[in-house]
Amino acid sequence: MYRVVRGKISTLSTGDVSPALLSQAPDGPRRAAWLAGRVLLSRLFSPLPEVIYSEHGKPLFAGQSEWWFNLSHSGDDIALLLSDEGEVGCDVEVIRPRANWQALANAVFSSAEHAELARAPAAQQLAVFWHIWTRKEAIVKQRGGSAWQIVSVDSHGLMHASLSHCQIDNLSLAVCTPTPFTLHAADIQFVE
Repeated sequence: MYRVVRGKISTLSTGDVSPALLSQAPDGPRRAAWLAGRVLLSRLFSPLPEVIYSEHGKPLFAGQSEWWFNLSHSGDDIALLLSDEGEVGCDVEVIRPRANWQALANAVFSSAEHAELARAPAAQQLAVFWHIWTRKEAIVKQRGGSAWQIVSVDSHGLMHASLSHCQIDNLSLAVCTPTPFTLHAADIQFVE
């Protein structure tokens, strides 16, 4: 079973947040996204299991849990992928201009990914850049790796049922799962 939930950080982090979560939240710029992620998890689990971090910072449930999850955020958007099948990776990105995105693609995309980008009409290349980027990030996050490993990932090498992508309005969302799963925008639950 896979479940994808998304929401807005500004809404989730300022709504009905338990005092326990508020007291655990880090201070600083990551506070709102951290709170939004815990609110999404607490809407699916009651009580919310203890969340710990792997050596590379991937959050996971403490102890012997039968659930795996991954969170991602970009701008005011946050996405959660939940699984009872094994480790998962999720990445969401707002499709937006990025300075030197073409240079970044040259630095981290494989030849097959470059070919995919080159086949896209010029007006769609920025969106295709973000589609490829989110696929690569989802793969790295499933493995529990760190962001610098994105250069060693070829998302075309994993273009099969365990890597899926969709675009929702101005969001690019990709998931990487241990068993076949196809992501459809209609199946993604929006939580306020």
